[in-house]
Amino acid sequence: MATAPTDPIRELTIRGIILGAILTVLLTAANVYLGLKIGITFATSIPAAVISMAVLRNFSGATIQENNIVQTIASSAGTLSAIIFVLPGLIMVGWWTGFPFWLSVAVIAVGGILGVMYSVPLRRALVTGSDLPYPEGVAAAEVLKVGTGDGGAEENKRGLGMIVIASLVSAAYQFLTYMGFVTGEASKTFRTGDGATSVSALMSMALIGVGHLVGIAVGIAMFIGMLISWAVLVPHFSAIDPAMATSGDLAAFVGSVFKSKVRFIGAGTIGVAAIWTLLKIIGPIVTGLRAALAASRARAADGNASLDITERDLPIGIVFGTIIASLIPIGLLLAAFAQTNPIAANPAATIGFTLVYILIAGVIIAAVCGYMAGLIGASNSPISGVGILAVLGISLILVAIFGRSLGIDATKSLVAYALFVTAIVFGVATISNDNLQDLKTGQLVGATPWKQQVALILGVIFGALVIPPILTVLNTAFGFVGAPGAGPNALAAPQAALISSIAQGVLGGNLDWNLVGIGAAIGAAVVIADEILRRGGKYSLPPLAVGMGIYLPMSITLLIPVGAFIGWFYNRWAERSPNPAFAERLGVLMATGLIVGESLFGVAFAGIVAATRSDAPLEMVKDFAMAIPLGLILFFGSIAYLYFKTRSDAAKPIVAPDGPIITEATYR
Repeated sequence: MATAPTDPIRELTIRGIILGAILTVLLTAANVYLGLKIGITFATSIPAAVISMAVLRNFSGATIQENNIVQTIASSAGTLSAIIFVLPGLIMVGWWTGFPFWLSVAVIAVGGILGVMYSVPLRRALVTGSDLPYPEGVAAAEVLKVGTGDGGAEENKRGLGMIVIASLVSAAYQFLTYMGFVTGEASKTFRTGDGATSVSALMSMALIGVGHLVGIAVGIAMFIGMLISWAVLVPHFSAIDPAMATSGDLAAFVGSVFKSKVRFIGAGTIGVAAIWTLLKIIGPIVTGLRAALAASRARAADGNASLDITERDLPIGIVFGTIIASLIPIGLLLAAFAQTNPIAANPAATIGFTLVYILIAGVIIAAVCGYMAGLIGASNSPISGVGILAVLGISLILVAIFGRSLGIDATKSLVAYALFVTAIVFGVATISNDNLQDLKTGQLVGATPWKQQVALILGVIFGALVIPPILTVLNTAFGFVGAPGAGPNALAAPQAALISSIAQGVLGGNLDWNLVGIGAAIGAAVVIADEILRRGGKYSLPPLAVGMGIYLPMSITLLIPVGAFIGWFYNRWAERSPNPAFAERLGVLMATGLIVGESLFGVAFAGIVAATRSDAPLEMVKDFAMAIPLGLILFFGSIAYLYFKTRSDAAKPIVAPDGPIITEATYR
């Protein structure tokens, strides 16, 4: 049985907490702005890890675990910024005119802390007892290991060099994109018989890196989802839409068909896949709960020394107690929010059903979001799809209680209440999506789980205090598209607009349930196909990945399967190389560098945009004629160069200081 180390590892420190808080302000501000403007947020864990190592190396005694705590705090707050996919909806529907500070802080904090608590027992089920790839968690761990010199000296030298080169190439391409010399997205819209569709790809090297890390099974599943979406559904719905004949802008028309029809089908597929995934992981979750209870009993009997340092979670009693205690502030928040009819006429039943819904939906969403993060990474998970399912659930409960056709004011009140509840559940979703990714990083660097879980709670609190003022500033300066009084430069907030329209559709009685039903049928078919393939023991078709391929825009997802295929071919070569383990790891580090470079440049660019209040502060050339061909050549030429260089470096023998060649990587 493991014992506690005699010299405690420097991990959860005051300086680390302060640095994490500072990074939270910077990274969360950047994420909130970009998320409201274009509907995309970036993962903050790797930028935070890089910055943390750069700062803490100037202090004595810095450890890899301390740097991990800093990135944990900053990443949880940065991920929590996805709450902007819901809260602006309250302004869009005309319920709020601004963001009440303490009310906003409370709803963000309570949802985030619930997310941490729900995911504590999931660590044993989905991290230590699972083979999920956790691409961003692995990437962050590799960055921390190489940056702090963990492993063989020669391996680290080559690995660090590969991360730096890949990061510079990735960031340089983004820089050229914003200057206007190369394209940031390649797309082509065309007719298919009576309908139309399009092919598009965001020229993001980070997506190639994510694809390499998630593996071939997920890549194939996402590609199949994209084919269902863009080769079948979009052409079909565009062909039967009368607007097709009169559409002057074919690309805009295809985009509207995808947003108004296909995304709801994708949400239905994700819903069925999520339920099936939950059923499949109930066993590991129960096992994880039993292990957590056993660990709690062992701690009570023999102290922390009875548990290995990497098995020390927050005591399960504290976890369950916090979940139950959180119902009190949630109930008070709901009571304060529901001061108008029809809820004010029947508050007890409404709030009671809502609390039960939050408890049950929280468990389901925490498990499903944690699984999705393990599958393709936190930044690529369809969190807004989970938001759609959450708002559907609470809206249906409100319809069951109050019915429909209640009048404009009553319906508006119910829509606002549904969005408020969804914001709480969304907090659970975003944090559990990030939490398990961070805990995977911690597992790989030898961190103490309970200290990371405390760091996650601190990150939630910091984020909850930072997000409302940023939202207030942006709302005052720009406003939101569709909201009363929005200015000409209003922020689109696309996910908030979509989730708000769903609540209005359900409560107003005009949501097309047939679309969700079609998606559910597709999900059921994919589940059956996956089970048949798995019986052979060699292949699989992850249903959630197929659902994500349908739901997410092709521009965001297309390069993930491309990266998965490239990574598969590289790993097949690595298996035949003289040093397979090191060759595989070097490929992981190169893919990590692609993510690091783009993430860091994304932070810098967001700061420049906010400072200059310009949509294109770096633009030097507008509508450059050669941007697309030059971009395609440079993009794929750079990827080819990086993989060839990785193969070349991996093929070179590693020479130990005393001379002999090392034939197997020492990190394993």
